[in-house]
Amino acid sequence: MDNPIYVTLGRLTALQRQMDVVANNIANVSTTGFKREGTLFGQVVEHLPAEGDRLSMGSDPATFTDLTPGVAAQTGDPLSVAILSDGMLSVERNGETVYTRDGRFAVSPDGELVQLATGNRVLDAGGAPIQIPPDATAIGIARDGTVSAGGLQLGRLGLFALEAPRLERVGDGLFRAESPPQVEEPQFALGFREQSNVNPVTELVHLIEIQRAYERGQAILQSEHERIRQVTDIAGNAN
Repeated sequence: MDNPIYVTLGRLTALQRQMDVVANNIANVSTTGFKREGTLFGQVVEHLPAEGDRLSMGSDPATFTDLTPGVAAQTGDPLSVAILSDGMLSVERNGETVYTRDGRFAVSPDGELVQLATGNRVLDAGGAPIQIPPDATAIGIARDGTVSAGGLQLGRLGLFALEAPRLERVGDGLFRAESPPQVEEPQFALGFREQSNVNPVTELVHLIEIQRAYERGQAILQSEHERIRQVTDIAGNAN
C-alpha cells in the first residue's frame, strides 16, 4: 500500500474514534455528574530508506477523563447532594464497588439508600450499605456526608479520591478504580445535583472540525485512488 494511503487511513481511523468520543459527550450533556472524555494523540515517525526522508503518522492511543466539577444545580430534594470537594461516591453494582459523582438518592423497598438513577446501593465510608429504618422521618445529609434520620446518625457517605489516569469507565456514569484513598474533608451541598461538565458549544465546534478533517482525508484517498488508476491504465496501454 502506498504511504499516502496508509497514513490517511490511519488518520481517518483516529478521527472516527475522536468523533465517537465527542458524540458521546454531547449525548450526555444533561446526564447528572457526567465527566467528559477526550482523546490523546501520538505521532509515529519512521525513517525511510532514502536519505532525509521520513514518514510521520498520527494515532489515538488513549482517552482521558476530564474530572473538572460540573455546575451545582438546585433541586430542593433532601435526598439529593452535590459534591463540593474532589472525589467520587462509592456505590455497589453487582457486588462490585464502583464510583460516581451522581448524588441523587432514594430509599429502596429494602430500606437501603440507593442511587435514584441506577438503584445501586450507596456505601458508607467503610464500604457498607446505609440502612434507613422503616419508621425514619426527616432524612437529612450533613455537609460532611453524615446521613441521619430523626436525630439518629445512620452512616456517612463514602467519598474517595480518584485520579483520572487510573479510572475505567463502566457505563451509567460509573467508574472502576483500585483501592482509592478516602477524601479527608468531604463537602456536600444538600438539595443540589452536579450537572455534566460537558460544554455543548465547545463539543459541537469540535465535532464540526473533526467532520471537516475526515472529509479532507476522504478527498485525499479519492485523489490517490485516481492517481493509481491512471498509472495502471498507462502501464497497461504501454504493454
